[in-house]
Amino acid sequence: MKRLIAYISFFLSFLTSNAQYYLRGEIKDEKSQPLQNVKMFMHSNRMLYYSGVTGGFGISTSSLHDSLTLTLDGYETRMVGVKADVFQSIVLKALSSNASKNRQKLISITKDQTQSYKFNWVISDESYFSLVENEEVNAGKFPNTAFSLNVNKASYSNIRRFLHMESTVPPDAVRIEELLNYFNLNYKEPTGDKVFEMESQYSDCPWNEESKLLFLNINAKKLNLDKVPPSNLVFLIDASGSMDMPNRLPLVKAAFQMLVKNLRPIDTVSIVIYGGSVAVWMQPTSGAEKQKIIRSIEELRASGDTPGESAIRTAYKVAESTFIKGGNNRVILATDGDFNVGETTEKALEDLITRERQTGVYLTCLGVGMGNFKDSKLETLAKRGNGNYAYLDDIREAEKVLVKEVTQTFFAIADDVMLNVHFNPKSVKSYRLIGFDNKKDAIADSLGKLEGGEIGSGNSIMAIFEVVPNLAENATLATSVKEPIADVTLNYSLENDKIHNQVKYECSDNYVGFSSIKKEYQFAAALAMFGLKLRQSKYLKAADWPDIETVALNSYDSTDYLQQEFLQLITIAKKLYPSKKKKKKSVK
Repeated sequence: MKRLIAYISFFLSFLTSNAQYYLRGEIKDEKSQPLQNVKMFMHSNRMLYYSGVTGGFGISTSSLHDSLTLTLDGYETRMVGVKADVFQSIVLKALSSNASKNRQKLISITKDQTQSYKFNWVISDESYFSLVENEEVNAGKFPNTAFSLNVNKASYSNIRRFLHMESTVPPDAVRIEELLNYFNLNYKEPTGDKVFEMESQYSDCPWNEESKLLFLNINAKKLNLDKVPPSNLVFLIDASGSMDMPNRLPLVKAAFQMLVKNLRPIDTVSIVIYGGSVAVWMQPTSGAEKQKIIRSIEELRASGDTPGESAIRTAYKVAESTFIKGGNNRVILATDGDFNVGETTEKALEDLITRERQTGVYLTCLGVGMGNFKDSKLETLAKRGNGNYAYLDDIREAEKVLVKEVTQTFFAIADDVMLNVHFNPKSVKSYRLIGFDNKKDAIADSLGKLEGGEIGSGNSIMAIFEVVPNLAENATLATSVKEPIADVTLNYSLENDKIHNQVKYECSDNYVGFSSIKKEYQFAAALAMFGLKLRQSKYLKAADWPDIETVALNSYDSTDYLQQEFLQLITIAKKLYPSKKKKKKSVK
């Protein structure tokens, strides 16, 4: 009997010591917003866990009582005692010293203005930021607006991909400023020692007879090809299983091989790959050894998962180890953006790149693929990495980005570039910036701040405002007096230089009828109409595809195959998007 009691006691104690519990809970900030990817170190088993998208977590454990150490960039590290049979509600406090770092970065801003929210759009497993279209602004109350300038061009080639597949385009994939950037319209090289030259044109609005258009054209100087600084390039190539398709890794390999053919002996190339694991595939190599570099690229094969975070860290370390002072130090990331190991969210990757860019290394992102393409991740990486972003939908686009426009793509002449426009209420009743739309969560952050972009050699940046003239004020003026439309200030700093520079410009009332302005401005208007139509903008009024086609036909350059192709895209879009039926006038 005693032996039986002893056996039962031992058995019960064994069961208790090996009991399985399920620790559940959620992690939020002080504003009750969920925090994802919080690192949770469990002390009993010395294992690392992460919170999910909603801040929640669930961990199997053999201990009823345990403790966790919680860490997340920008927040105070916290150790908490936990009990597995109680749901844990944990709050992390933001670090005051990092508060400004974790603010959302805006692409345009107008003081005291609010914007309406836009719907989310999901297409397969692709991801795009939900954008909020800029609203019409009263120039008397809010005459000042500012926006960031960059030379991203990915949106246009991505739109082309959808239309060639005879698919409608997700509205949030349409960034009108990138459509304008794509064509480098009306480029004029700045004179003398100027870094930037500006030009403006005031004309009619082809989709709204009550409005005018103000075109702002900013041109960046070209680098002297004989004096282009040496390059320290790290090709960061996604060789994971998701890249095992003809329009992914094979396209990336062909693209980089084209770039290699134009390298100089003074240039240095390294290759970092990630697919299952991260590896320095090719140690730093002189541009003179073209065959060696091309052979290394050709030997790449796709397999494994996608540890993008670790790969980015490795690429930056390699770039730092061969850093060229005064040179072009740049990581070139080629991927479909489908990171699935380590830090994977836009916010976490944004914080990572923010830290890494302090090294003085730039980041260029080349997106490829479809179906699981992560546009939002690549846009985040490029913006926070002081770089640019292009989408390669075919080999011709790869040649355009990496060969024909190589200096525009890879050689920055200015950083932190932003434009401030102060409208003259005597001339302008209201205005609306077309494109340069903000992410929804950036708009929601009332303390979000504007951050400038990077401009490459020989780029032309076009911005368009739809303006309602102040007719009442103008009527009181003498006919010989023309008030200026706006005053513009361009802010920038030179590459790797902390000193801020300014260029002042006055937009005069140089009104010319739309049919008489430069063809480049007319074509820019056609691109803007095209983008507004695809975005299903409420501001396009009654204009439809035939109207867009007419403006494009009257302004395109017949010797430019890209502009010819734009006409073909309009034709495809006409078939995919139903035209608005005009209301019949009632007969009295």
